[in-house]
Amino acid sequence: MLRLLKNLKELYKYRALIQNLISRELKARYRGTILGFLWSFFNPLLLMIVYTIVFGFIIQPRDPAFEGSPWLYALFLFCGVLPWVWFSSSSLESANVLMVHGNLIKKILFPAEILPIVVVSSNLIHFFFGLPILFIFVPIFGKAYTPFLLFLPIVILLQFVFSLGFSFLISSLTVHFRDIKDILANLITFWFFASPIVYPMTFHTIQKSSLLRTMLNLNPMTHVMQGYQNCVFYGRALQWEKIGLTFAFSIVLFFIGYYIFDRLRDSFPEEV
Repeated sequence: MLRLLKNLKELYKYRALIQNLISRELKARYRGTILGFLWSFFNPLLLMIVYTIVFGFIIQPRDPAFEGSPWLYALFLFCGVLPWVWFSSSSLESANVLMVHGNLIKKILFPAEILPIVVVSSNLIHFFFGLPILFIFVPIFGKAYTPFLLFLPIVILLQFVFSLGFSFLISSLTVHFRDIKDILANLITFWFFASPIVYPMTFHTIQKSSLLRTMLNLNPMTHVMQGYQNCVFYGRALQWEKIGLTFAFSIVLFFIGYYIFDRLRDSFPEEV
């Protein structure tokens, strides 16, 4: 544990390197495109349009919370889809990040753990680019801003810790077990529908089944998604007990993920 804490403390010395790699990653993503960073705004906007058409107008909302309005349902969807894109992109990219940057890992002084940090942080910045789109449509679709929006940074921090712990774990294990990349792609799809993103926890099918509610509550991303929905869509307080337990789980996952990463780091140069 002392070694882990020491390694984490030393990461602060590499903050300039992390910033440079994040900047390079952001520039490389849209290099050669005409709109450049504007795609960071257009991508979530197009995503919202697609989900609104499919789930709002074709598959019409059936929960009373949406008052039969496809626009309210679209806003609810976007509250979950936007942070989910951050999580899923970070997870999928982390599964391959050590292999992609194998030339850096083979350099003796290069700290490999900054690569998952760069992946999660760069996707966090893209998430921030998408937030204005969400905030613009809150009043347009008939919702009002409430003081509970001030709790949004807590939910973002919670997701950052969880995503980073998961990325440490996935990135280190994938080096030795390449099948994880394919398994993860399917797991992410299942995980998406196992989280209250396209449906609320108040949905009558969930309310009728205690087993289904229990399974959903065991999913940490359930409480992350509900955090965003409570702050932005419902305008109500966070469920502090569930947020606290999820935060504790995220911290445990972070240390477990980093511990496994640290134990396997010596084998990375040979495997990549």
